[in-house]
Amino acid sequence: MAKEFNVPPVIFPSGGNPAAPASGPQQRRLPTAPFQPPRSSNPGLPFLSFDISSAAASTSFSAAPQFPSNIGGGGIGGVGFDDEPPLLEELGINTKQIYQKTLSILNPFRINHHLHEDADLSGPFIFLMAFGLFQLLAGKLHFGIILGWVTMASMFLYVIFNMLAGKNGNLDMYKCLSLIGYCMLPIVMLSALSLFVPQGGMVIMVITGLFVIWSTRVCTGLVVELANCGDEHRGLIAYACFLIYMLFSLLVIF
Repeated sequence: MAKEFNVPPVIFPSGGNPAAPASGPQQRRLPTAPFQPPRSSNPGLPFLSFDISSAAASTSFSAAPQFPSNIGGGGIGGVGFDDEPPLLEELGINTKQIYQKTLSILNPFRINHHLHEDADLSGPFIFLMAFGLFQLLAGKLHFGIILGWVTMASMFLYVIFNMLAGKNGNLDMYKCLSLIGYCMLPIVMLSALSLFVPQGGMVIMVITGLFVIWSTRVCTGLVVELANCGDEHRGLIAYACFLIYMLFSLLVIF
């Protein structure tokens, strides 16, 4: 025999029971219209939904920003473009000094050694690039060889002189590189002249000997005048310089 349980009735809220009949007429909600942005005041651009003139009027920037004429500002001690030094001076390149040193090399009988007391590498670099360019015009690619040989020649002259002078030697590596580079000017002229002289003849041999003696004399005189105890070993210094410039002249001949 089945046992009966007293289940309390379930009461649904109003409108919650879909099966229950509606107690009153059904109230429908009117659908709300979708959001529509305000129409643009410019009929030619219908896709714009805002007023450009009003937006421009409401902006917080009333005028273009103004910058001071000087970079650093006049109040804090800055300088403008007119007061800045030239670019070559900032790089340490003195064109007037290079020109005067070049003129002193051109006269092997009257060398002004005071000009070469301030060593630099700008002039030697120009001469070495010119030497490589003339060799390139002759069909020889010697840029790397020239730069490498100049470095080795400077080390060779530096070691030879300081071994001869001992503790009294004051010739540094930087000054050796500057002197050898400036005295390369006759070799550069020889390289330019060799473009118009037949190779392998007696003429080019004689001209090469004259230019090598020119470079040797100038370099020896500068080393003796600028370094201490150089006059005592003039012959050995001249021999070392002769070997250096003879080596570079072989690039021109062969």
